[in-house]
Amino acid sequence: MKRHVWVLTALILAGCDKPPELGTFQGYVDADYLRIAAPEAGWLTAVPVVNGATVDTGAPLFTLDDALQRAAVAQARATLGRAESDLADLLKGARPEEIASIEAQLAEAEATLELARQQLARQEQLARTRVASEQTLDQARAAAEQAEARRNRIQADLATARLPARADRIASARAAVEAARAALEQAEWHLTQRSVASPAAGRVDDVVRRTGEWVPGSGTVISLLPQNATKVVFYVPEAQRNAVRLGDTVAVECSGCPANLTARVSRLAMDAEYTPPVIYSRETRAKLVWRTEALLAPIPGAPAPGQPVSVRARP
Repeated sequence: MKRHVWVLTALILAGCDKPPELGTFQGYVDADYLRIAAPEAGWLTAVPVVNGATVDTGAPLFTLDDALQRAAVAQARATLGRAESDLADLLKGARPEEIASIEAQLAEAEATLELARQQLARQEQLARTRVASEQTLDQARAAAEQAEARRNRIQADLATARLPARADRIASARAAVEAARAALEQAEWHLTQRSVASPAAGRVDDVVRRTGEWVPGSGTVISLLPQNATKVVFYVPEAQRNAVRLGDTVAVECSGCPANLTARVSRLAMDAEYTPPVIYSRETRAKLVWRTEALLAPIPGAPAPGQPVSVRARP
């Protein structure tokens, strides 16, 4: 705020001296800052940068407490492991011990069936010689049929035990695995959001919050001035609007600026406005002007944001 005050004062005084030359415009240096904010709320546990520090892309800027997020990742991993285990169990069918028990029952049933068939054959032979009664023969025949039915049922049970679970249960288990995997990915993403790195190379303009402070979600922590993000803002009067076009190179002059400092016009306002107070003078009052921006060439000694400048359109 103080920087803008002295810029305003300097430009007002400059505008009171004499009218600007044709094709020369008053302006000031500005920049497109990056406001690096916390993706989620939390306590700041580390802010390893200071005002004025130069950082590269990917350099750590600050970290938030992550105990809760680490616990969520551990829980999600455990849930995924359990879901994968359940699916594998359904795909394998019954356990070997269960299959062995059914096989033993099948062997017993087959032995019982063999005995029943032998007794039936004996009763049939005795019935032909009229030694055994028809009632005894019927009982032997019923016993053989029951033994065969029991053997067939156990065979079916064994075949079922060797099969995997029903298709619908397997599909449900697969869906549970996918849901658990998605939950783990989400938990891991939230964990990564607790450490914030610089999205671009540049200079730390301001550290807004310090270690130990609580920062709300979307709360700014670092103000970063990226490389090649410094620009000149100036206002073109209506009568000279055609003197500056998008993409033109303009000369920039100021006290202490390097010689041959230039900027490339990157934005021309579509709508006019009245002369803003920052460049107000007797000659420019009540005139319509167009806000124009030009990116400064990245050279050593370029002016910092807030510096008043004069911009001259090149013929």
